This record gives sequence, structure tokens and C-alpha cells, in this order.
Amino acid sequence: SSGSRDEAVRDRRAQILSRGLPKQKPIEGVKQVVVLASGKGGVGKSTTAVNIALALAANDSTKEVGLLDADIYGPSIPKMMNLKGSPELTPKNLMRPLKNYGIACMSMGFLVEETAPVVWRGLMVMSAVEKLLRQVDWGQLDYLVIDMPPGTGDVQLSVSQNIPIAGAVIVSTPQDVALLDARKGAEMFRKVHVPVLGLVQNMSVFQCPKCKHETHIFGADGVSNLAKTLGLDVLGDIPLHVNIRETCDSGQPVVISQPQSDA
Repeated sequence: SSGSRDEAVRDRRAQILSRGLPKQKPIEGVKQVVVLASGKGGVGKSTTAVNIALALAANDSTKEVGLLDADIYGPSIPKMMNLKGSPELTPKNLMRPLKNYGIACMSMGFLVEETAPVVWRGLMVMSAVEKLLRQVDWGQLDYLVIDMPPGTGDVQLSVSQNIPIAGAVIVSTPQDVALLDARKGAEMFRKVHVPVLGLVQNMSVFQCPKCKHETHIFGADGVSNLAKTLGLDVLGDIPLHVNIRETCDSGQPVVISQPQSDA
């Protein structure tokens, strides 16, 4: 009868819902995971992730720091950290991270040719992310900084639901178009119960190197206004500075190469 069919459907639905989210399993050897995310691409998230990882290590030399590039389609950590080559395998068949400036790094960029596009569907991407997380010999890390791809899709959800995350940092420019997506990123983490540590406003002001006049190319207070709306802190306000861009492009991030500079 239709009544018993409806009841069977309800029971089945309740059974599926009762399973809840996937059980979070820590990454072996990693104490705290911090994710760097943005709703939109091109806002300087990878640059910020690299410099945060280096700053964590520079602020306390007793801490071991790792950096995971979770952007499968557009990995940029190898270039920014001046690393090339393929990871070696341990006897347990785990990949050994490549190291520079004392930071253990893992990226899809180490596994494919630099110019080769990764033309994959979602399931293959998810499998690759899982391998980069779990099949790596991270050793003993105090912090693992994960540079997420832009957006709020499969990778972000999978990482958030499968490993315990100490906190997320959202990077955005002050531009309205970027802020729309940054807000979605923050709301996504809240939905999956990941604490949002705060926002970083990147490319906030440009100072002319000749006359020192300051121009707010992408707007002035966008991120601080969004932070107030969401009840979050602004963790940093980074200028649009040629040194920050040049040092990352040359594989010598500003925190390492020019630690005393304003940038």
C-alpha cells in the first residue's frame, strides 16, 4: 500500500540523515590545521598562505610548519616556494614533502609537468586531494597551512568535513565583487562548523613609489565593513606592493627575503 511505501521512504531518509557528516580523522603527525580560503580567485590567497606559513616558523623557531597546496587545477606553491622535482617515497609508500626555508611543502605541482594542465573531473580531483592529505609523511608538524582553491565547492567541503580544522582565514580584496564571494566562503565554513579566525584585506592601498600618493584602487573599507557584518576580526591589511608580488614570483617570499621591510 502507498502508506507502507511512504513509511519505508521516511525510514530510509531517517537512516541516511542519521549517518550525518563523514567522521573527521586527524592527519597523522599534524597538531593544528589552518586553512586559507577565498571566494574568488586572484585575490592573493596563495601569496598570503605562503607568507603566513613562513611567518609562523619565523615567529617561533621551535615550531614545525607545513604547507599544503590544495589547488589541483592551479598549483602555485612550487613556484612561490622555489621548489622543483618529485617527492621521494618512504618504505611505507608515503610521499616525502619537498622542503625550503624550513617549510615542508606538498602540491599537485610536484606530480605533473609545470606546463601540463590537469584536465580532470571532480571525483579524480577529490581522490588527489585525499592523497595529498593522507599519503604524505608530514613528520611532526605544529601547524599545517592549507592553501585552498577559490570557491565553495567539493574540495573545500571535503577538506572541512574530513579533517579537524583549528580555523579558517578568508582573504579578499576590498572590491565589492570579491567581497560577495568572501562572504559566501565565511558562511560555508560556519555551516560545516569550522571556526573562522578572521579576514585578511589584501591589495588594500597602492602607494606611488615616486610621489608616495596613496590610491585605494579596489576601494577602502570593504573588508572591515564585511568583518563588522559577520562579527569577525580583520587580521591583517596588506598593501598592493610590487615587492610582495616580485618576491613571490621569484620564489623568495617577502617574509623571508625582506623581513624588516614595511611590506
